[in-house]
Amino acid sequence: MSFPSADRRQFLAGTAASFAALAASGCTASGAGGLASKPFDYGPLVPDPQGILDLPAGFSYRAISRLGDAMDDGGTVPDQADGMGCFDLGKGKIALVRNHELSPGADTGGARGPAFDTVARSLIPLPGGTTTLVLDAKTLEVEQQYRSLAGTIRNCAGGVTPWGSWLTCEENTAKADGRINRDHGWVFEVPANAGKQVDPVPLKAMGRFNHEAACVDPETGIVYLTEDRNESLLYRFIPNVPGKLAEGGKLEALMLVDGISDSRNWDAPGIAPTLVAGSSHAVSWIPMDNVEAPEDDLRLRGAAMGGLLFARGEGIWMGDGEMYFACTSGGAAKLGQIFRLKVGQGGEPDMLDLFFESTSPDQFNYGDNLTIAPDGHLVVCEDQYSEVVTNHLRGIAPDGKVYPLALLRLQTEPAGACFSPDGRVLFVNAYSPTATLAITGPWPWLRRG
Repeated sequence: MSFPSADRRQFLAGTAASFAALAASGCTASGAGGLASKPFDYGPLVPDPQGILDLPAGFSYRAISRLGDAMDDGGTVPDQADGMGCFDLGKGKIALVRNHELSPGADTGGARGPAFDTVARSLIPLPGGTTTLVLDAKTLEVEQQYRSLAGTIRNCAGGVTPWGSWLTCEENTAKADGRINRDHGWVFEVPANAGKQVDPVPLKAMGRFNHEAACVDPETGIVYLTEDRNESLLYRFIPNVPGKLAEGGKLEALMLVDGISDSRNWDAPGIAPTLVAGSSHAVSWIPMDNVEAPEDDLRLRGAAMGGLLFARGEGIWMGDGEMYFACTSGGAAKLGQIFRLKVGQGGEPDMLDLFFESTSPDQFNYGDNLTIAPDGHLVVCEDQYSEVVTNHLRGIAPDGKVYPLALLRLQTEPAGACFSPDGRVLFVNAYSPTATLAITGPWPWLRRG
């Protein structure tokens, strides 16, 4: 079952900032993902006199939300802003649904609501979850800001859906222990237009593991899921009813038909480099059972059945018929990899290729969240682990050329990069202290119009 064409167009507009608008601008594209054939040179980064974000000449940013800002529900903006999605609400409004990667006992920002007032509450606050910002699409003025999910743990990244919701993922598998009253490690769904805090209802059929991010194929409703572990797998969830994830489905793990079982390319005993950039490999899928995994062993069982190992699966984003996902510490240099999964058509198998592998910190160093720009270039958020970090937003062109798009001068990571539906604004979070920034300027797809 595929989604109605209107839903599919809306989804592609909200996630890749409208390939249709790109085509109308006269910018040609090639490949299944609509990748632009000619890269655009943004030029060198210009130092920011405010010491926050260096950008190319002609670009600027504004902070639209910060840690401690008052919200409309009486709370304040919490810390550790991570993954984020942008949605068209209609009538000139857009919404940002923003994750907060907070652990038990952290400052809740005054959060109240279902997670704290029902049997779901624990003896200590569980402030992980999401906040939602409603903006005027033209002026970017914040018209409403509220806590939309609480009662969860370390909501890292997630993914937008064709039906207008955000899938927020727990990067934590804590078990009920008397202080925390139920197991964690789930995906939760937050409507972009919720208007209030929603109940923290786990989508258990999507598996219990160290979730990172998700994306949805608008043609089928299948959800693809990454896992942030050194020996992680890539999963897909086939819902019983597309668009209604709470009604269950089946979970599967990716394997390669040719028998390759390790994509990490680490130079270590028993882990020989196996994947070459640019080569394609046919994919099959392993059905998983006992997906609620009380022993947190889903990845181990999947690997034992031939599942392909990845080095810390991170951000994933859906394009047109294909998706890209980052593996933070993959590659011979352990600086990160980007994989591309093309969805098979007409009975053909899905195909996986190693799109890019970093060999130098100057290319990128620990790629994390990512998104697809309207011209098909990737925008990758760095998350370095060094004592002093120089985290960039890195662009990657279709030919594999890497270039700096921005430099976050603060000692934190950029996260949650996503474009507005019209492709005019790139939103990104500074992780801690929380700041959500809106970047505008002479984007090449606008200049070619």
